[in-house]
Amino acid sequence: MSTTVKVTAAEVNKLRQATGAGMMDCKKALVEAEGNFDKAIEVLRKKGQKVAEKRADRDSSEGAAVAKINADQTAGVAIVLGCETDFVGKNENFLALANQLADIALNTTSKEEFLAADFGGMTVADKLVEQTGVIGEKLDITSFEKLEAAYVGAYVHINKIAALVGLTAKVDNAETLVKDVAMQVASMGATSLSYKDFDPAYVASETEARIAVIEKDNIELGRLGKTLKNVPQYISMQQLTPEVLAAAEEAAKAELAAEGKPEKIWGNILPGKMQRFISDNTTLDQEQCLLDQKFIKDEKKTVAEYVSSYGEVAIAGFKRASVG
Repeated sequence: MSTTVKVTAAEVNKLRQATGAGMMDCKKALVEAEGNFDKAIEVLRKKGQKVAEKRADRDSSEGAAVAKINADQTAGVAIVLGCETDFVGKNENFLALANQLADIALNTTSKEEFLAADFGGMTVADKLVEQTGVIGEKLDITSFEKLEAAYVGAYVHINKIAALVGLTAKVDNAETLVKDVAMQVASMGATSLSYKDFDPAYVASETEARIAVIEKDNIELGRLGKTLKNVPQYISMQQLTPEVLAAAEEAAKAELAAEGKPEKIWGNILPGKMQRFISDNTTLDQEQCLLDQKFIKDEKKTVAEYVSSYGEVAIAGFKRASVG
């Protein structure tokens, strides 16, 4: 004769606190495990595995981005805990889980090490499987970014974008500096610190692609009798060699001479013309290089100029993790 296992409310609550599962799921797991706490956790984990297998091909493009900085602000981590729907991504328990995971991630150096790290007696990877069963959606770590520097700060935008910025030195008001630049990273999505980091082959390919787009647009503009767009020869400072800049300066001088400007005032005009030439031919840098972007809080400055206002310090690196 079978006997129905009875479990107490205290036992159910203990399992809920440990796993985040619902009351009925916890009660069923405890009954199936005949009241054994550890076996009940295993029951929930197996349920999670079944759900995870069924939802393996689902898109976990929603979720939450979280950043954590260590106590002495020399290291930071940014992760994205992905899920299937925005509704789950905004759930309080889901956000709490994301923060718990980020705390663990802070003490690891790679995504692989993080997934293998301990989370209450199981690995992080197993915890994600368990929570897939609890929540009913595919959960995944869709982004893991780690940054170490003399001083590290972070900025998180409504749990959708997390940015880390590292400085080469801790200076006065470093907290403000890293937060401002991290906001820039989150907002403008730079991919490189400097044009010097670009692969020359990428610059060449991007130049060709952009010229093709402009030339195509110009065909239509010409058909409509409208002003054609300028077709740039260059898009990055990487391409503006001393020879290119010297040729541009000679062309500017020739233009001034043709305009009848006295040579004695050329020195006052040439710097502006050269600055315009560089600006017109470094569009890739302005879009993708953090230091060359216009500072979002003062567009009269570049990010590099803003950073230099803090003295002997530079940006050591940056990372960005975003949902989707």
